[in-house]
Amino acid sequence: MRRNVIIIGAAGRDFHNFNTFFRGKSEYNVVAFTAAQIPDIDGRKYPAELAGADLYPNGIPIYAESDLTSLIKDLQALDCVFAYSDVPYQRVMNMSAVVNAAGANFILLGPGETMIKSTKPVIAVGATRTGCGKSQTSRRIIEILMAKGLKVVAVRHPMPYGDLVAQKVQRFAEVGDLARHKCTIEEMEEYEPHVVRGNVIYAGVDYEAILRAAENDPSGCDVVLWDGGNNDFPFYKPDLTVGVADPHRPGAEISYYPGEVVARMSDVIVINKIDSADIANIQKVRDNLAKINPNAIIVDGASPLTVDKPELIRGKRVLVVEDGPTLTHGEMKIGAGTVAANKYGAAELVDPRPYAVGKLAETFRIYPNIGTLLPAMGYGEEQTRDLEKTIANTPCDAVVIATPIDLKRIVKIDKPTVKVGYDLQEIGKPDLTEILDVFVKKHNLVK
Repeated sequence: MRRNVIIIGAAGRDFHNFNTFFRGKSEYNVVAFTAAQIPDIDGRKYPAELAGADLYPNGIPIYAESDLTSLIKDLQALDCVFAYSDVPYQRVMNMSAVVNAAGANFILLGPGETMIKSTKPVIAVGATRTGCGKSQTSRRIIEILMAKGLKVVAVRHPMPYGDLVAQKVQRFAEVGDLARHKCTIEEMEEYEPHVVRGNVIYAGVDYEAILRAAENDPSGCDVVLWDGGNNDFPFYKPDLTVGVADPHRPGAEISYYPGEVVARMSDVIVINKIDSADIANIQKVRDNLAKINPNAIIVDGASPLTVDKPELIRGKRVLVVEDGPTLTHGEMKIGAGTVAANKYGAAELVDPRPYAVGKLAETFRIYPNIGTLLPAMGYGEEQTRDLEKTIANTPCDAVVIATPIDLKRIVKIDKPTVKVGYDLQEIGKPDLTEILDVFVKKHNLVK
């Protein structure tokens, strides 16, 4: 008798947990996925081509998480596997209560049965929350390794919001690949900074197939860099784990799932943004990390800004556009654009909420605490069009863009724009160069 299982997810960790733990095991019958966090990802199927046509000839349906209680009863599920990230502990246990009350077991799968071993040395970058600075940390690590003559292939945590079969294995080596793979704004924000710097990045759905492709990349591969998503722990077994913590959200490192897992398993933890955070909050994060992972090497980091046209900010009414997930489930109230607007003397940050349309208006309803910022949401064509209309509707003198991509390439903006960039800068010692020198020697990677 096969055990009926529901996997509770958000089009990422849920598919990976299925692929690594459930796929091909006849004792389990995954009867459904549920979807949350990301708009419009339910109503699809995890296809037979990925699920395994022998056990799942019709694929596996994906339902809205709001249907979970009825699904457990209607589908006679015995087990529910929670498989998405950046969730407060209260929310995790609320979900456990919902599942248990409906009669099923509540399960959290760990690294031991979901990590894949690589034939190459692996450096994994994770964080305690969305928006801590994983991407800039990954870029900094890659820059250091490339300067040593090493070929680094990055693999990004999944964001498969389109045709899952077509997205099984995706390789991005140039900006044109973003359009070829029909990337959303959220995907472009993660992939584009890599390809413009000259390194290859992979993503998709089947992360064992992705890993094998990355290891044998036609441009060469000396090191695999796992570029994590949200605050999830790695899909690959790391030889070096680098976590990132954010003193703008002190306490999150011990109160969000699975960010505390990342904090506890990291060999190195970067306390980022110390140039803009309160000293007491920095110390609180430092103390919490010392309690749960006293052996971790702590690296202090800053996120200095670059602003291409500060004269368009001073004394002006500006609309600030920030990275979407950082503002939504990342719950950040400010970002690099806000810091830049305040630093360069904006007269006013214009509130976009009265002018938001369609999917963007819905985003503000779901996340009412975003405030006077515009999240660069673009999980699909409709949402991207609504972003463009919202920017056009908002009366302002200039648009301050603090997303990692060239947003004007994606949406038409008929107002003056200011581009804000940010990179990781280590403060003092130890720094990532020293740490990576040891890693390179340990794995005999010296060129």
